[in-house]
Amino acid sequence: MDTSPLRIAPLAALFALSVLVNGCGGAAGGSTAAAAPAAVPARAAAPATAPSPAPQAVTVHVTERATHLDNPWGMAFLPDGRMLVTERGGTLKLLQPSGTVLGTVSGVPAVAFEGQGGLLDVTIDPGYQQNHRIYLSYSERDARDETLMGTAVARAVLDPQTRSLASVTVIYRQTPKVASNLQFGSRLVFDRTGNLFVTLGDHFVNRQNAQDVTRGDGKVARITTDGAPAPGNPVWRQPGAQPHLYSFGHRNPQGAALNPATGELWISEHGARGGDEINRIQPGRNYGWPITSFSQEYGTHTPVAPTSLAGTEPPAWVWVEIDGSAWPGDGAAKSSIAPCGMTFYDSDAVPQWKGNLFVGALAGTALWRLTLDGNTITRQERLLFERHERMRDVVQGPDGALYLLTDDGKMLRYGP
Repeated sequence: MDTSPLRIAPLAALFALSVLVNGCGGAAGGSTAAAAPAAVPARAAAPATAPSPAPQAVTVHVTERATHLDNPWGMAFLPDGRMLVTERGGTLKLLQPSGTVLGTVSGVPAVAFEGQGGLLDVTIDPGYQQNHRIYLSYSERDARDETLMGTAVARAVLDPQTRSLASVTVIYRQTPKVASNLQFGSRLVFDRTGNLFVTLGDHFVNRQNAQDVTRGDGKVARITTDGAPAPGNPVWRQPGAQPHLYSFGHRNPQGAALNPATGELWISEHGARGGDEINRIQPGRNYGWPITSFSQEYGTHTPVAPTSLAGTEPPAWVWVEIDGSAWPGDGAAKSSIAPCGMTFYDSDAVPQWKGNLFVGALAGTALWRLTLDGNTITRQERLLFERHERMRDVVQGPDGALYLLTDDGKMLRYGP
């Protein structure tokens, strides 16, 4: 659901958080770092040579590039700097980098615009310069039973001059469809081999489906651009398992990005009440939902499940309070940031951001900056919360700035 709080620390050791001074110029925000676990190997002696000086920080600021988008959900930059923006009602817009809307792209497949469904993410093919292909994820109804819905992915050829799509082909459908208009997941990310990750929500009806690899709900799929199971996908032992699936035990992953340092997929996903997660996705692994979780049941303080369980992967980071603070415990209610949209920053335009992970928040109305040391998240910083806007998506632009979509119809540029 779109009402999740924020997270705390790598859960394998339940790190405590300590408040630090805000370290990013250009925006107010609270910054916290994860304390080291009790048993940490002693560090090697420092090398004799002096460390290289840290790069000079650059001041960043926010500007509004567009203000009248209608339920924007996902965006992707074209090689010429123009961008595609999906609107959940079923329209695909072409924009100038300035935010000027050039027009609506025709030929978009029909979507089921209901509940949390509609036209969702968009990405471009790694070979776009040659094939002009784009990919759209969206919710659709079952052709034989309109009460059933699911996530689908379509491939199309874009003509930006005529603003039209041709050769529209549905390459993947989440099966089976379910009687729900909630929690579609639906981020699209290409890996380094040219195969496509698709995040799939559990639809909020039968949470145990996320543990069943014969079903598509509550999973991450990995497919070819023709929709076939991607080479190298896990070989599942369960009879009837879907070969498109890459990982399972997910609730509602609405953020996904490839780590440029490793090529691995990282995702953000909603908990129930509290317990929103960042997960580093490994093939064939179980990420726990709903048999392990840091969240509480809606309307109560009852834990959904234990916070750890053998055979499941602990999150790389978790939020249990909407402002990123530690949970006070003693049966207190948790609160959610509701993470949505994420990107790794690898530009030199803002040196203090390089290598950081940025995550939008809906209920938390903020942009979260997470600092990494290898695969370990060491610090969080809450940015732009003073704007009180639900941050739906965040991508790094070709100019090195971050571009954000908000639920109130804005596109923001955040950078130097």
